Amino acid sequence: MQQEYKSKSYSHVFKIILILIAVLGLGVAVRAMVMPKTFGEFGHYRGSAIEDEMNRPIRNGTNASCLVCHPYIRQMHLEGVHNTVSCEFCHGPMADHVKDGKVIADLPMKQGEEIKKLCLRCHNQIIRARPKESIKMISMPQHLEEKHVRIDHNCNQCHNVHAPLMWVNQAKAIVGAGGDSK
Repeated sequence: MQQEYKSKSYSHVFKIILILIAVLGLGVAVRAMVMPKTFGEFGHYRGSAIEDEMNRPIRNGTNASCLVCHPYIRQMHLEGVHNTVSCEFCHGPMADHVKDGKVIADLPMKQGEEIKKLCLRCHNQIIRARPKESIKMISMPQHLEEKHVRIDHNCNQCHNVHAPLMWVNQAKAIVGAGGDSK
């Protein structure tokens, strides 16, 4: 039977421990240099992040902030079925349009196929996550076929985009086709 060789020198273990201590010390030093001064002020969080967020420029407004300058849309929008839809959902962020109370640019107006795509974001029957009772769901082009119009029509050819049932109800009243659509 052969005897196992055991070294009495543990210098290799000391070298590994010394390297680990050096790496740990270097890690602590680098962490101290790169960590923000306010880190940990409110738990595991950078305290100055609150101030940073407060100083971030506002990008979005409310419908009220849009309707102040667009009174011709106000009544129509507030009485229409889209009264809870944000103006910015369709037109983009207020910050791209107004800064410091002054108009800096026009927001893009959707035209042609863009309008249909915009409307179908919410009204597309393929989207099954929405309850049918709350939002009128349609299938394109079946909806256009049912209404006996050309299948290349866009939504705004029959519907006012700010009050979708307004023109439909006016047309029904003119031809005596009954009450308001829902």
